[in-house]
Amino acid sequence: MKVLTVVGARPQFIKAAPVSRALRKQATEILVHTGQHYDKSMSEVFFEELQIPIPDYHLHVGSMSHGAQTGAMLQKIEEVILSEKPDAVLVYGDTNSTLAGSLAASKLHIPVAHVEAGLRSFNRQMPEEINRVLTDHVSEWLFCPTEAAISNLRQEGITKGVYRTGDVMLDTVIFNRQLAAEKSQVLEQYNLETGSYLLITVHRAENTDQPERLQEIIAALNQVQIPAIFPVHPRTRSKLDALDLRLTNPLVQLVEPVGFLDMLQLEVHAKKIVTDSGGVQKEAFFAEVPCITLRDETEWVETVQSGANRLVGADQSKILAAIESFTVDFNSLPPIYGNGQAAEEIVGYLLD
Repeated sequence: MKVLTVVGARPQFIKAAPVSRALRKQATEILVHTGQHYDKSMSEVFFEELQIPIPDYHLHVGSMSHGAQTGAMLQKIEEVILSEKPDAVLVYGDTNSTLAGSLAASKLHIPVAHVEAGLRSFNRQMPEEINRVLTDHVSEWLFCPTEAAISNLRQEGITKGVYRTGDVMLDTVIFNRQLAAEKSQVLEQYNLETGSYLLITVHRAENTDQPERLQEIIAALNQVQIPAIFPVHPRTRSKLDALDLRLTNPLVQLVEPVGFLDMLQLEVHAKKIVTDSGGVQKEAFFAEVPCITLRDETEWVETVQSGANRLVGADQSKILAAIESFTVDFNSLPPIYGNGQAAEEIVGYLLD
């Protein structure tokens, strides 16, 4: 069997790592990198650290408007599919790379496998929501991390080819946690003490492209009373510069984006995590660290329902209140995302 895998952004590199390992034991994989994340700190370092094979194709699409980026990817992925003639196209998550890969395949009558199917935030203003809904509706195999994801698909009339496999990100965290502990020096590098700092990430368009929301977030961070580290996404940095927004709190360290092993160490040892990232919400759950999410809704509803994650939007007072008082008893929470064998299950269904 020949599977063409499409990735393009940091979360997809993380998800693809365990599936590629499992897939290449029994099948041929052609790896396509669209170039959606092209900065070395957001791309190359993840391939190196996660031991992902070098992409067979790098499309170098880069940053554009949503329509232009998706269109450019669609054209180039179609050319690769026509050349390689795969038996299936495998996509991950909810990025423009995901949508382009699934559309290109479906128009050429190549079956699509969607890892992380069935997620819904129920906010159609989010480009990611459009991407995942459309991808699910053209997919042959829908690999769901949770029962809630399966329920979402059922409500949209999708019941065929739906499988609950658990979450491949849990596979990755389990595989790399000890390696991170052995290799990462990030805590020493930034003089951070275990359990005494905040980890902050901000990158979603709903926050970075709305000045009033970004201003509220920065205003809250300027009042934080404990040490914090903020690896700044390239898009966020450019928006901060454009708006002349300054983080003046000496307790908050602004640093360049970090690799996966460093990020895993920062997550595992943080007191709390403040983020708008979908992937980091889950990684916080796996690390058993309270998560404060800078969004009004999330596709990872189980983390909120279990009490491990609190949605605070971009409200300065809610952000600060959660940083001050939000706690979680992780000993009482069930294993929502499977047993860390999702990749093997996904490959098993593909090859069956």
